[in-house]
Amino acid sequence: MLVDSHCHLEYKGLVEDQQGVLSRAREAGVGKFLNISTRLSEWDQVIGTAEREIDVWASVGIHPHEADVHADLGREALLAKVNHPKVAGIGETGLDYYYDKSDRGVQRDLFRMHIGVARETGLPLIVHTRDAEADTLEILEDEKGKGDFPALIHCFTATAAFGARVLEMGLSISISGIVTFKNAKKLQETAKDVPADRLLVETDSPFLAPVPHRGKSCEPAYVADTARFLAELRGAPVELLADQTTANFQRLFSKVAA
Repeated sequence: MLVDSHCHLEYKGLVEDQQGVLSRAREAGVGKFLNISTRLSEWDQVIGTAEREIDVWASVGIHPHEADVHADLGREALLAKVNHPKVAGIGETGLDYYYDKSDRGVQRDLFRMHIGVARETGLPLIVHTRDAEADTLEILEDEKGKGDFPALIHCFTATAAFGARVLEMGLSISISGIVTFKNAKKLQETAKDVPADRLLVETDSPFLAPVPHRGKSCEPAYVADTARFLAELRGAPVELLADQTTANFQRLFSKVAA
């Protein structure tokens, strides 16, 4: 069984045929899905889908692109949702300096707020970082000093040095279909060396469709293509990689295993 540890089932490209999307993924061997929110207005939608679908779980959080319009969001808003039995994670949250769609100071403040809720609840933090390695590391290390919290870097595309640092802090790393791209040689080298007990796979669908689906809207079913490529890259049977990444997901997102 595979797990798509990060998909956006409410986004255009998936939501119009959500049942078909889930059916095709299940036929491809995907047994669990984590449906990620990026803004407050999505929270009830992702939770609603998780309530309807036995193999779907939800996250609640604010993407850094959405930070400015959620600048006043307090921890109480997150805490009001996390006790739902199908809410398994906090995020996605983090820093994105590539597009700079929100003020960087607001991004950092909201990132720290999400971390505090992850620490308080024990739910894993789902971290987005792009062109913000130094600040992401500084915040993670500073917050780890205040008390531990579970977390992963989703859709990992950062440097090998960044990967080594977050692994030292105890975080996990999730690999998306980007690893299959011809121009992703550095990522491929890093993905080879992620410890087997810290590795997850995802689609980030409807974005980033892996080879051989480039140019299409990505679906959770395509996590099987990423897993096959990653297994070959690491010199492991795909069945073993599926077992390992599923076990890692359920260990990190312990609410799902329960």
